Amino acid sequence: MKNKVIGGIAVIAIILLIPSIMPTTVQSPDNQISYQGLYTSVNTSENANDYQAQEQCDDLQTSKIPVLLQESQSILKITDIASDTTGIAITVANRGQIDASDIEMDVTSTEGLFVFIPKKQYKIPQIKSGESTQIHISILGLGMGLATDYPQITCSLHSSDKPDTTGKITANIIGPFVTIIGKVYDENKSYKGYTLFAPMWDRQTYLMDNNGTIVHSWRSIYLDTQASYLLENGNLARTSLVADASLFAGGDQGRIELFDWNGTKLWNFEYSTDQYCQHHDIEPLPNGNFLVIAWELKTVEETVSAGRNPTMVSKNGFWPDHIIEVEPTGYSTGKIVWEWHAWDHIIQQFDPTKENYGIIKDHPELIDINYGGQRNDWLHINSVDYNEEFDQILLSVHNFNEIWIIDHSTTTEEAASHTGGRYDMGGDLLYRWGNPRAYRHGDENDQKFFGQHDARWIEPGNPGEGNILVFNNNKGGRQARYSSVEEIVPPVDENGIYHYITGSAYGPKEQIWVYIAENPLDLYSSTCSSSQRLPNGNTLICSANQGIFYEVTAKKEVIWSYVNPYHQLSSQTSVSVTEIFRYPLDYPGLIDIEI
Repeated sequence: MKNKVIGGIAVIAIILLIPSIMPTTVQSPDNQISYQGLYTSVNTSENANDYQAQEQCDDLQTSKIPVLLQESQSILKITDIASDTTGIAITVANRGQIDASDIEMDVTSTEGLFVFIPKKQYKIPQIKSGESTQIHISILGLGMGLATDYPQITCSLHSSDKPDTTGKITANIIGPFVTIIGKVYDENKSYKGYTLFAPMWDRQTYLMDNNGTIVHSWRSIYLDTQASYLLENGNLARTSLVADASLFAGGDQGRIELFDWNGTKLWNFEYSTDQYCQHHDIEPLPNGNFLVIAWELKTVEETVSAGRNPTMVSKNGFWPDHIIEVEPTGYSTGKIVWEWHAWDHIIQQFDPTKENYGIIKDHPELIDINYGGQRNDWLHINSVDYNEEFDQILLSVHNFNEIWIIDHSTTTEEAASHTGGRYDMGGDLLYRWGNPRAYRHGDENDQKFFGQHDARWIEPGNPGEGNILVFNNNKGGRQARYSSVEEIVPPVDENGIYHYITGSAYGPKEQIWVYIAENPLDLYSSTCSSSQRLPNGNTLICSANQGIFYEVTAKKEVIWSYVNPYHQLSSQTSVSVTEIFRYPLDYPGLIDIEI
């Protein structure tokens, strides 16, 4: 089933182009095929949990990622696909240890109103070890994603003694001018599935295949979404903006919508009044309920009475976050069956006359109400994830530059206290990581996260399962604007209990895997963004502000990319995409649906 966007078609002049192959020999960077040292792990302390983390790191290197043999061979790779003045330029590199000879490349096209490629087969006599050649392919046509899908160009490399390597692009073509939207550098390495995304300040949510073809879409009557999920029953859950919300800041939403596959709205739940407002993310639960992030209003008087420094309280009040679990009960109604409030777990070292006064460094399980500046949006929690095995909730706390884990097994009453639940800590923090300054166990040199987003457990069965993946938005700090994707091994045992040495910061000391673009400035988003570990060990990345998606291997090789093109169709649509998810071909929500 394909969703077409109908629009007008411009008449253009067609210029006959003469195809050419112009090899340009350049020295490729050294790229030894070895996974030794691919991940870096540092023992954080002399304890069993840290050694378990090291063993998990070793397992990830040796068992869950196929190690390539170090035999002498030529290894052909498509390393770059770029728009050229009259078509596209394909860079083919030999990353092997011997020269490659008698190479052929076939070029084919599909979709678009029409695409004419004057020369469709190229012969490359030789590419020496460590070198590359560039092939210029002339293209002429018309395909703008209006009456048909965007054109797709496939380039297949053949060599007598090597497996074929296939690269693909999805492009906007007007005459000889080609704007590349999607790239697949190696079709065999990319994880096959369907990617869900929703441009910010738009009403549409799209599902596309790896070639960039939109296979389905849903339309809401409401603008903007910070979170969209395809459920296992084929329904779509998304958030949207309540335009007249009383509490509003970055990420404000206020509404959760549920659509069936055909676009019929099943649920329209608003959680927005002058006292609270849903924002950023939601998390679908196995029982059909949803975890929801929301602000709640505390007055200036309440905030000062709780020990907040009066000079750090906004005249608009104080908005600590809370998490609710809501059960859909009707078209526009929901029952709150569980809730957790950060307000119930605060500590302060400012006013000794208050009941919650304490020594902050002695209580890492509590939240310092005086950490952070003069903001009404105090915490700015921007993602929520659920671990069914441990019955725990993972939160990304932007303004603390930390991730937190709390217990979901509690009752609401226990969640408001310091005891009870599976871990007998009530609603106190079970674990935190990223910025030990927030609980006075470090300085600026110990901070790891900088305005991070989208903290997620790596799903069971995927390489690194149980580890935590985070998009670290401002990795470069003020000196350099670039982002990273980072993976940590939390010091947790098989029972969900986190190891902590009294008087220290939570481990681990370092991340196990960090992805930074080859040119760091190429990956930068100051807000939003996401990352997802795929079943084949690749990592899917969304750079939100750029509207660019990447798929990278464990060795940090970009093998797939896509640029959101839909901002071009409406002045109301932003290039930005908050987050993306890729669902496998056999995902339960897609099995019984014809795509």
